[in-house]
Amino acid sequence: MKHLLNTLYVTTQGSYLTRDGATVLVHLDQEEKVRLPVHTLGSIVCFGQVSCSPWLMALCAENNVAMSFFTERGQFLARVQGAVRGNVLLRREQYRRADDPKGTSAIVRSLVLAKVANCRTVVMRAARERSPDPELNALQAAAVQLAALLTSVEATSAVDSIRGLEGESARVYFSVFDHLITASKDSFFFRERNRRPPMDNVNALLSFLYTLLVHDVEAALEGVGLDPCVGFLHTDRPGRPSLALDLMEEFRPFLADRLALSLINRRQVNGAGFKATESGAVTMDDETRKTVLVAWQQRKQEEIQHPFLGEGIALGLLPHVQALLLARHLRGDLDAYPAFFWR
Repeated sequence: MKHLLNTLYVTTQGSYLTRDGATVLVHLDQEEKVRLPVHTLGSIVCFGQVSCSPWLMALCAENNVAMSFFTERGQFLARVQGAVRGNVLLRREQYRRADDPKGTSAIVRSLVLAKVANCRTVVMRAARERSPDPELNALQAAAVQLAALLTSVEATSAVDSIRGLEGESARVYFSVFDHLITASKDSFFFRERNRRPPMDNVNALLSFLYTLLVHDVEAALEGVGLDPCVGFLHTDRPGRPSLALDLMEEFRPFLADRLALSLINRRQVNGAGFKATESGAVTMDDETRKTVLVAWQQRKQEEIQHPFLGEGIALGLLPHVQALLLARHLRGDLDAYPAFFWR
């Protein structure tokens, strides 16, 4: 499964992708820049003015290498993939479960419990590293509130009520997110979560990382034969990968938020790499985007002990493992979906 970690990110504007036999080529100004065998890739992600040949699309479809296209700012445009694979009976069970309030409730509760618990772990780890001050008090108070919300989620069965508790946990978590930022506070500060478009540097960084994460989760779901567009926590909406958004919730604090904080606090990104447009939207320049992409790939190579499987896996395989566990639950092999809890 190691090849699933390998994603080719193309950010240089004007790049053209084509094929040479079973090899992916990246050209810029008619000069070859990159040459990679297709079997070493899990996916290809293109940002901005990047084009590719139909012959490369066919090669990727044949080898189950998904191609995704985004704007420079990270807004999703399109996804190219081959024929749908996987057990049709699994997808039929997914659709039935999505229409069953009781079955939906159990999965949604697991997802939200994991998200809230992982948010609380981020806050508690930051609190342990702080000296006594008003910010530490705020972090400790947020941890207490999140613990109370965990208890409420465990005791709730109505899906809409669980969604409400998930929204409240997000409000508590992001109310202290600025306290987790310890460097370059003049350029990196957090007042509230905003998107479409992000209006400050931190939100621009978070939105870009969330885009990368949902891409990986969507590919993982497709890999096990599930439909990424039919979710449980997020309701159906044309063009929205609802199940991918569901599954990524448990990973947001651990994979995306911690990486964003690390990039800022270690000064790997700086305010000069972000630019506000006339509309107020904030974007990253090409160099900053490349820095984030390299850090994202390196983060995916790190290993942890999976709490349910008890085995060491690379972080980049977490979406694939969780997608497989969700599929096993829907097939009846597991009594419940074992969401990912960061220890």
